[in-house]
Amino acid sequence: MPTTCPSKLRRAALLSGLALLAATPAFAQDAPWPSKPITIVVGYPPGGSTDLNGRAVATELSARLGVPVIVENIGGAGGALGAQKVASAAPDGYTLLVGANNELAIKKLVSGNKVKYDVKDFTAIGLIASQPMVLVASQGAGVKNLAEFTRKVSSNPGKFSYGSSGVGTALHLAGEMVKEQGKLFMTHIAYRGVAPITNDLLGNHLEYGVYVLSSGLPHIRSGKVIALGTTEAKRSAVTPDIPALAETPLFKNVDIGVWFALMGPANLPKPVFDKLKKALNETLQSPDFRKKMEESGSTVAATTVNLDQFLATEVVKYKKIVDYAKIEE
Repeated sequence: MPTTCPSKLRRAALLSGLALLAATPAFAQDAPWPSKPITIVVGYPPGGSTDLNGRAVATELSARLGVPVIVENIGGAGGALGAQKVASAAPDGYTLLVGANNELAIKKLVSGNKVKYDVKDFTAIGLIASQPMVLVASQGAGVKNLAEFTRKVSSNPGKFSYGSSGVGTALHLAGEMVKEQGKLFMTHIAYRGVAPITNDLLGNHLEYGVYVLSSGLPHIRSGKVIALGTTEAKRSAVTPDIPALAETPLFKNVDIGVWFALMGPANLPKPVFDKLKKALNETLQSPDFRKKMEESGSTVAATTVNLDQFLATEVVKYKKIVDYAKIEE
């Protein structure tokens, strides 16, 4: 009976083991993405406009990518804590950000080196939606429209105040843009959120305020506050009865909104980026998603928007306002 040389057996075993080791990395590299749950970070507490966008996108991406997509709320520093987490995360596609202009384009301008990330620390996947802000008057302000507001404020410089949800927020910048365009002098009061602004407007302790449209709509529709105009260049399709401020020649250059974008860490691999971009574009074209966004006051972004170019343009716009009003934290 023939026998096999022990040295040949050892050599065959060694070659077999080497082949197995060589195959293991290739198998790992070829593992499809995504193969585990994805986390979308939102830099605000639950219930706000950024959170609502994050959760709506998470549901749609989960259905299209075939894995759970979990929303993690990390509130603090005007969205910057959540953004910092994503900027520092591994670029593997499993940690993403649904962020707004506050933390992505404004925060660095008003906080300088206190913010440890920049736009370049993210991969811009796509714009999700936007909505205007709305300038409102309290019932006690004694004005019913933008013309009356302009006359009253311009003839009483420094007498009146407007409120926003904080220093360096998009709402603050919108108020300063109105002041700059109309050559108006009003005092800015920074509040800690929508609720205290509303309380002071309804109690006639504050004459004017700036809301995100979705937050202001219930109070406008109930007649508790008066809408003077929205802040984007054209009227919102959600509120065609409210004029855009830019329709008045004095405020023709007022064009600022709140927007929401899907971002990943810098250097996201192209195959991962491509899958995320495809899933997001399909989401933006979904009638159900569009309806949900419009009901919340938002306009869904076009899939053709180049987010990198959009961000660069927005930063230039905000820097002009920040420099004019000398805003800093």
